Amino acid sequence: SAVGMEPALAPVCPRAVPEGGLFGWLRGRCLGRSAAVDPARDTFRAMTGLYGSIQPADSVYLSTRTHGAVFNLEYSPDGSVLTVACEQTEVLLFDPISSKHIKTLSEAHEDCVNNIRFLDNRLFATCSDDTTIALWDLRKLNTKVCTLHGHTSWVKNIEYDTNTRLLVTSGFDGNVIIWDTNRCTEDGCPHKKFFHTRFLMRMRLTPDCSKMLISTSSGYLLILHDLDLNKSLEVGSYPILRARRTTPTSDITSSGSSGPRAVSSPCHQSDSGPLSEKHMSRSSQREGGSPRNSLEVLTPEVPGERDRGNCITSLQLHPKGWATLLRCSSNTDDQEWTCVYEFQEGAPVRPVSPRCSLRLTHCIEEANVGRGYIKELCFSPDGRMISSPHGFGIRLLGFDARCSELVDCLPKEASPLKEIRSLYSHNDVVLTTKFSPTHCQIASGCLSGRVSLYQPKF
Repeated sequence: SAVGMEPALAPVCPRAVPEGGLFGWLRGRCLGRSAAVDPARDTFRAMTGLYGSIQPADSVYLSTRTHGAVFNLEYSPDGSVLTVACEQTEVLLFDPISSKHIKTLSEAHEDCVNNIRFLDNRLFATCSDDTTIALWDLRKLNTKVCTLHGHTSWVKNIEYDTNTRLLVTSGFDGNVIIWDTNRCTEDGCPHKKFFHTRFLMRMRLTPDCSKMLISTSSGYLLILHDLDLNKSLEVGSYPILRARRTTPTSDITSSGSSGPRAVSSPCHQSDSGPLSEKHMSRSSQREGGSPRNSLEVLTPEVPGERDRGNCITSLQLHPKGWATLLRCSSNTDDQEWTCVYEFQEGAPVRPVSPRCSLRLTHCIEEANVGRGYIKELCFSPDGRMISSPHGFGIRLLGFDARCSELVDCLPKEASPLKEIRSLYSHNDVVLTTKFSPTHCQIASGCLSGRVSLYQPKF
């Protein structure tokens, strides 16, 4: 059923001080949570109502004959182009507004295309199991701008640092590589290995590019704080903040940790076992804060997975940098969970106490179908909703039934995500989904190669 529309909020001003008093109102302004700061704050009510009115029959099907499974979807920043990363070496381009097919890059790579990332409204990058990254220009799609060689295994993830204008990629070789695409020539592109870890699955940059998050198939989540991409991280050179779980029940530095994820440290500091105090002592803390590229290692709490271990298959960041969104599969492959973790900033209460930057706030169990395939989920552009592959369709999830801001409904203990809408229109397992950045539209792609566009009809 459609989500109910709420009455508009009254303008916030010092004379009409809300609950919490004047200081509460001022704090709300600092956090960008006041209508006086964000005039468009209430537009989410209209958008939520539109999303809630979408029917499965409203979906538009996009398909070609030969491209195989859809592994990833990406809109251009202005929402004018939808790109599709396909199993059979192809990249498809559509106009998502008219649902018209624009172009098929039939031999974009020599193997599966895994991920697509726009650098701006015309330049985008693709990566593949053929170990390469390709740069493309929408104005000239008949040929690649250039091909980047540097990985030695399947390349799975592309990020772009808007501050330094550096391209960042990660692959199953365990490497995170930095590329200076502004200095590409016919002979190649200047690049360097920035970081290495075992079992690497996904890598993301926070929206302000101040942190790098890396998920692993062994259940670890690595966070590089105060990120400096211009500084290469050799083995053993990065300071360790602390290695611990997101709850006080376990610490991966202890010998009593249970589950496959505690067998060894994900970082190539040492091949002999978990991170040790010897390695942590290398950290030279800056006064008043952590050193650049400080490494934090966490094993995020996953409901029902405390004794069996898990694999973090999908990793996304809240568009305002407030939280991270994980899709986790149990090592026994019989459960999947979508989990939201709030970022907790600041130094430890005591210098010797374990640091823990993430706290589980919301979660929901997912349909356990399509085993062996990664399901890519996403936040809406305003961060109030989550679109998650669920069997042969997608579920729209909210932090509460009203689709409130995360910061407005943080629970004291982990709470279930609320199902706002379910949309089932595929005839096979959905592997990826994406919100349009500019329109009320959601795209999803499935194992048999169909792309569906969900949008309200008037």
